[in-house]
Amino acid sequence: MNRADEPNSTSRLQPVDHLQWMGSPDSGCLRLLDQTRLPTEEIWIDCRTVEEVWQAIKRLSVRGAPAIGIAAAYGCVIGAQNGGDVNDAADYLATSRPTAVNLFWAVDRMKRVSAASGNPDQSPAGGCAILLNEAMQIHDEDRAACRSIGRFALDLLRELTDDDLRLLTHCNAGALATGGIGTATAPMYLARELELPITVFADETRPLLQGARLTAWELRRAGIDVWLITDSTAATVMKQGRISAIITGADRIAANGDAANKIGTYPLAVLAKYHHIPFIVAAPTSTFDFDTKKGSDIPIEERNASEITCSFGRPTAPPDVRTYSPAFDVTPASLITAIVCENGVIRPIDTSAVERCVWGSYAEGL
Repeated sequence: MNRADEPNSTSRLQPVDHLQWMGSPDSGCLRLLDQTRLPTEEIWIDCRTVEEVWQAIKRLSVRGAPAIGIAAAYGCVIGAQNGGDVNDAADYLATSRPTAVNLFWAVDRMKRVSAASGNPDQSPAGGCAILLNEAMQIHDEDRAACRSIGRFALDLLRELTDDDLRLLTHCNAGALATGGIGTATAPMYLARELELPITVFADETRPLLQGARLTAWELRRAGIDVWLITDSTAATVMKQGRISAIITGADRIAANGDAANKIGTYPLAVLAKYHHIPFIVAAPTSTFDFDTKKGSDIPIEERNASEITCSFGRPTAPPDVRTYSPAFDVTPASLITAIVCENGVIRPIDTSAVERCVWGSYAEGL
């Protein structure tokens, strides 16, 4: 994996294009903005092997459910280069992180395209071109989905808050987590485009500080008014009346609407219920998993102890202390005001409502 120069940037008011394919289908590579180095350094890395894509996903150089799926799709193209086996690459990439269902959705889609295009007389380069076209289509679809989510979410938030857009978000469900303008952040970008007054409070998001390092960085970069708070401050700003709505992303949504997201999301939903604040989840249809019936069935990744005992290379706890570090928690549908996907708004939330809103788009990908 090689460090690369920063690509030409567009307007500083636009979300960073953090995930790109560089070069031809049969010899190109995946270029990523290394999110582990933000906000102090903007370092770009080129992934030229499936192992390098796997490592980038595992160590969170690329993260966020939609972005992980897109990166894995491009990883399948790399796996097919030089006559490689797409299925082997896809199965290996699927082991990188267990919770984000978009990862499995994307690699399964790449496997199906590979199988459908199988032709013994087809050159490896031709096969790579077909796969790259599919990966780019996944990327483009997510970009479009983000804007659609943003439109539905902004209309909903304006309705629920009477145009008083003082929002709280957790972790990073922004442009850095997707192929477009984000999920939870999409209405924030669109509000700015419409010059609507908006203020965002971003939880720092322990232990890896995705809210501090990533959300605060990208929203400031886009000219959006953002305040950074510690996770433990969220209850206080709600009590003070400084929050009119909460909006987060999701890494997997079960068939009944229970939603897994970054650890610390569930407490926000509980606090929102107590303070009578709307709690919104925003995610593309690829994040819904109809094979998982309820939230308790969602596999939860447990992270390495060093992430909480040795934060960013500095010891912050006794070296022999026992740890429990789940990467995600599950918010039950009963605490969620509405779920927004690119097809519309799910409100109230139950299995039949989820199926009615999502199933058509989901079924098309089967």
